[in-house]
Amino acid sequence: MTGVSPYMPGYFHSVRLTAHHCKGCVNCIKRCPTEAIRIRGGKAQITEARCIDCGECIRRCPNHAKTAYTDCLDDLARYKYNVALPAPSLYAQFPPHTPVNCITSALNKLGFDEVFEVAQGAEIVTLAIRDYLKRSDIKRPVISSACPAVVRLVQVKFPELIEHLLPIDAPVEVAARIVRTERSRELGIDPDEIGLWFITPCPAKMTAVRQPLGSEKSNITGAIAISKIYGELLKALPSSAEQCSGRRASWVGVGWAVAGGETTAAQIDHSLIVHEIHSVAEVLEQVALGKLKHIDYIEALACASGCIGGPLTVESRFVAEQWMKKRLKDMRSEDTAKGIVARQGYDEVAELGVNERRAIEPRPIMRLDDDIFKAMYKVEVMDKTLGKLPGLDCGSCGSPSCKALAEDIAQGTASETDCIFRLREKVRDLAQEMVDIAQKLPPSLGKDNSKTGREDDK
Repeated sequence: MTGVSPYMPGYFHSVRLTAHHCKGCVNCIKRCPTEAIRIRGGKAQITEARCIDCGECIRRCPNHAKTAYTDCLDDLARYKYNVALPAPSLYAQFPPHTPVNCITSALNKLGFDEVFEVAQGAEIVTLAIRDYLKRSDIKRPVISSACPAVVRLVQVKFPELIEHLLPIDAPVEVAARIVRTERSRELGIDPDEIGLWFITPCPAKMTAVRQPLGSEKSNITGAIAISKIYGELLKALPSSAEQCSGRRASWVGVGWAVAGGETTAAQIDHSLIVHEIHSVAEVLEQVALGKLKHIDYIEALACASGCIGGPLTVESRFVAEQWMKKRLKDMRSEDTAKGIVARQGYDEVAELGVNERRAIEPRPIMRLDDDIFKAMYKVEVMDKTLGKLPGLDCGSCGSPSCKALAEDIAQGTASETDCIFRLREKVRDLAQEMVDIAQKLPPSLGKDNSKTGREDDK
């Protein structure tokens, strides 16, 4: 999968491979949570059906061969009215003494007609979560659906848990639907003439825009990486707070940027907070095994520390987390002093803002063959091959594990000698066979004339 190559039908991915930068190292294949990457011919190859756009390969690639495709500011020219939808994690890229309203004012200077904070959508979703958890007919533990990489991880690797996913739109979708409907009515323009741009910390959000799960079409027009516009935002920051517009969201919605912010906002007692995609996979495996039944809600986030640790952010997640916690503390004090409270109800925007999504279909990535008999034969080949492999999961073969190599061999995309240990054994056996053959030469080829008793004439 290269930067501009056409995709397989039905798939869009923000994560792209720049082949000429790839050195064929195995850093990416060892960290991909769905084993979507292989090294073949000295270059990485991404299996699109398995990729969940979590961005782990972007983090791990030392040669910057993995990149994320997102929109840019030039795309704003296609629309009559443009609205920026900043993720709360954007604020964590600035020191806490930089007010939120100054950051949103800087976005206006970059060409946006309006800024509508995603944190406002988060406040509405918070209330919807509380209402949903009161129901007695739901699968528990409920798994948060705010992180699209986690939703796709469930779809790809844990399809049996799809019914556990919270069937409510993510905060950015809620915010986008509200602002599109309201501005279209107020400004008297066609809804399609309004551009809604999510300022995103991760590639999974971009993929969710182009290929949403649980809905036919996203309410968002596009997504622009935080890292892509951060430099221009710095230049556009107002020199004083007096030049900034007021903020709209409370600390409750902004707190969604960090791990634990969602459950804190929703005030869920029996909850579990898990972040970083491999840790999420471990917890989901426990749920699939029928454990964690005492938990009501799992806040699952693909990035370590939450969205502030997204691969398209610019600040160290440790610094961003410290800044955000300080910012939230200050905002909470300010809100208390001014009597500002988080949204207490959403009846007036319920029809616009909070929809229950349609069922998400599983993605059958492990299907060996459509023919059941061929599939069974391939399973036998896998089991037999796996027994011959060393079980070291070193990745030197270009597959992430010995089990994955056995599957690749059964599928005909790899060979047993791709394993360097099996290759060494075969070379050793071949060398021994050559020695044995050399010792079994026929007498006519092995005779030494000096021992026949004949001498040449002198």
